[in-house]
Amino acid sequence: MMRTRPLKVALLGCGVVGSEVARIMTTHADDLTARIGAPVELAGVAVRRPDKVREGIAPELVTTDATALVKRGDIDVVVEVIGGIEPARGLITTAFEHGASVVSANKALLAQDGAALHAVAEQHDKDLYYEAAVAGAIPLIRPLRESLAGDKINRVMGIVNGTTNFILDAMDSTGAGYQEALDEATALGYAEADPTADVEGFDAAAKAAILAGIAFHTRVRLDDVYREGMTEVTAADFASAKEMGCTIKLLAICERAEDGASVTARVHPAMIPLSHPLASVRGAYNAVFVESDAAGQLMFYGPGAGGSPTASAVLGDLVAVCRNRLSGTTGPGESAYAALPVSPMGDVVTRYHISLDVADKPGVLAQVATVFAEHGVSIDTVRQSGKDGEASLVVVTHRASDAALTGTVEALRKLDTVRGVASIMRVEGE
Repeated sequence: MMRTRPLKVALLGCGVVGSEVARIMTTHADDLTARIGAPVELAGVAVRRPDKVREGIAPELVTTDATALVKRGDIDVVVEVIGGIEPARGLITTAFEHGASVVSANKALLAQDGAALHAVAEQHDKDLYYEAAVAGAIPLIRPLRESLAGDKINRVMGIVNGTTNFILDAMDSTGAGYQEALDEATALGYAEADPTADVEGFDAAAKAAILAGIAFHTRVRLDDVYREGMTEVTAADFASAKEMGCTIKLLAICERAEDGASVTARVHPAMIPLSHPLASVRGAYNAVFVESDAAGQLMFYGPGAGGSPTASAVLGDLVAVCRNRLSGTTGPGESAYAALPVSPMGDVVTRYHISLDVADKPGVLAQVATVFAEHGVSIDTVRQSGKDGEASLVVVTHRASDAALTGTVEALRKLDTVRGVASIMRVEGE
């Protein structure tokens, strides 16, 4: 039976995503009512600039007092799309305390304080949903914590930042350098004026923390995620990758140790074989590759950012939360029962591609090979080229720990015949 009294929604933030959420709530009102079982009503919109014209939003709904809005007591769901840590954290907590469930797109806050927010939500018997926090329109969080709840997930690896994928794809397809590709991304609106959060991996690291926590039923904070940006990736790196039948992507990788006793979460550039599904993800798109015991290999692909895609994920959560309100239930909360330790980056085992500048003379290769052997790092292939007394030596290893590789590189730098380490790149997806 359809309920006639509307469910009231408070919207915190009315930028690119918030304005699209408001638009869809209005234009799809009848469909949302049918899907939920009751009408939904936009009861208030908290903004910083009240004088800005917002098409489709009645001026009387707009307020600068977000705290008063979430404290009203008649709000059923608060949608938070303002981002950042504060005031978002305080507003979400206040919303729970005053009877509202919350839908958020705030990856930074959830990566830092997700456990605490889940605790407050549980204390007040309310929902905290955040599908839009990780990969825009791509359904990912709900499949991980609901559809695959009966499975054991071993690895989640993906491209979770559209800006960096656009830049790296441009470098790969056109031979452009990093700065040239970044300038193009900025001109087209894919990169912010200050792209640091994207290109240095902060954005992807927050998403990796969220994904790892859900996948492994373990609390993983942003500080637990190893992070390495992509600003040092060069056209020469792409040339080397192509010689190996690979390309380069900035990857978020969350994986369970082989013995199942710990997990790791990391973000860094990596070479991946052209045969891997992630290698074909072009432009500003996102894709996440999941490996589990029973389901096997799954890939989720689509637009990972932008007003409409992100709003789609927000509205999906809104429908789910509203349905829960009507039935008097709540959806899945935090699942951290496994409480597995998060291992440091030094314990991570993978393959490596190392490019060295060396003297072009007899015995250099033997010296380099000896250093690798002394540190327990097995060499897969070696390629050497050079002239006029200088040479380039490219070494691809078998799987080795990050700590062993770090020790190897430190020892290589001490050799008189090694002029420098041109680049070190991890090789994933094999």
